[in-house]
Amino acid sequence: MRPVLLDNVNHADLRLQTRLDASWGDAASAVPTVPAEFRQMQAHFPIVFQESAGGAARFQPVALLGLFESHNQFLGPQGWQAGHLPWALERQPFLVGRDGEEWVVHVDLDSPRLSRSEGEPLFLPQGGQSALLEHRLSVLQALHLGMLGLPEFIDALLQHQLLEPMSLDVEQASGQVRRLAGYFVIDEDRLAALPGTAVAQLHEQGHWLPIAMALASLSHLPELIAREQQRERRA
Repeated sequence: MRPVLLDNVNHADLRLQTRLDASWGDAASAVPTVPAEFRQMQAHFPIVFQESAGGAARFQPVALLGLFESHNQFLGPQGWQAGHLPWALERQPFLVGRDGEEWVVHVDLDSPRLSRSEGEPLFLPQGGQSALLEHRLSVLQALHLGMLGLPEFIDALLQHQLLEPMSLDVEQASGQVRRLAGYFVIDEDRLAALPGTAVAQLHEQGHWLPIAMALASLSHLPELIAREQQRERRA
């Protein structure tokens, strides 16, 4: 990775290839997400939580795009096969950096998505940002702001003991059973048992809706298992 400050002089001729490619790291079976994205995510992918190795938040919500290894079930020969492209993928190859006390936009010059001859331009001939760049930066900003607010959301989940370990046995096409573990999910029973004062507090803090979205998203687990089984049969 070679992140540098993005500007319209040094990078005036940079172009961005917008396709997704497994060789570019887009085959991940899980991608990080934030509560502000849960509404879009829950329509397509299961949202689970994994313990975080560092940072202020003790858990990181992730969207499951596959079950095992680095295989994205929604990345096919014809491109992306879901109605929402996760922000963690769409923001590539841009990332947030610091310039003193200010947050600034960096671009990874080592990214294979960048080219001088292929793809869509990042900047207009007169130096302004292209529509593509404006959109990618808006996605980056939403993801960044979501990450800043994540510790408060996770603290609320832990305060009310709303996370429970997930253990899922997946029957493969061969008949063997593999266990998917290491993730946590919203505890539906404990959520339903919360007193009205706790529900009101979560609602006032803006946490109730993303909690409900994360819980509803688990209905996509059977579909993801079916996709995994179909992939094995084709292999």
